[in-house]
Amino acid sequence: MEGASGRRRALPRLVLLRHGQSVWNRDNRFTGWTDVDLSERGFAEAREAARLLAASGIAFDHCFTSVMKRAIRTLWIVLDETDAMWLPVCQTWRLNERHYGALQGLDKARTGEDVGEAQLRVWRRSYSARPPALALSDPRHPAGDRRYALVPRAQLPAGESLADTVARVLPFWHERIEPVLIHGRTALVVAHGNSLRGLVMHLDGLGEDEVAELEIPTGTPLVYDFDEGLTPTRRRWLHPPAEPI
Repeated sequence: MEGASGRRRALPRLVLLRHGQSVWNRDNRFTGWTDVDLSERGFAEAREAARLLAASGIAFDHCFTSVMKRAIRTLWIVLDETDAMWLPVCQTWRLNERHYGALQGLDKARTGEDVGEAQLRVWRRSYSARPPALALSDPRHPAGDRRYALVPRAQLPAGESLADTVARVLPFWHERIEPVLIHGRTALVVAHGNSLRGLVMHLDGLGEDEVAELEIPTGTPLVYDFDEGLTPTRRRWLHPPAEPI
């Protein structure tokens, strides 16, 4: 693929990065749209992700993240550690974690004891099942949060399935991220387990059962290379080298 100058244009590249461990990941609580910060381990994971990206030689052109501080802070750490804080960053609620409704803040193990492990698995792993919804009067409802003041009320979730999350994320992919890649640029997306599962589902052509079992580890970069038609040609995780035995 050549530009007007006759030089070969760079092929598109995408890096997906789930935020470092949050304090509620550590405490095994449903988080969703609750704006919790990174744990001590999460800070270390973000720094390690930055080191791996720097060692790989990947340089970014555009960055995208959610409006949750655990994702924003992970991105800040990566950009700081790679001396790239000047890069343009787009923050959007569309990359937020899946909204876990009335489950948000609850201990996962205790919830399993209360409702049964089968019901808990349906809420956590079913593609289309939604958790119990928040009432509009609930202080956890996003309608009362200033960061969503410009989002139409009808689009603000009170509880989402994975299918709902995918439907929220993909329009942003098509409208904002794809155009960056089409121009042969490299994009970094720092987001959450379920919003990234939606992107991986789309990129890898996964079915509903396959994506239900997909795990996105915290703080581990996932790199996609594309051809000029935005078909993935290579997919790889960046992991620390194995410790010598």
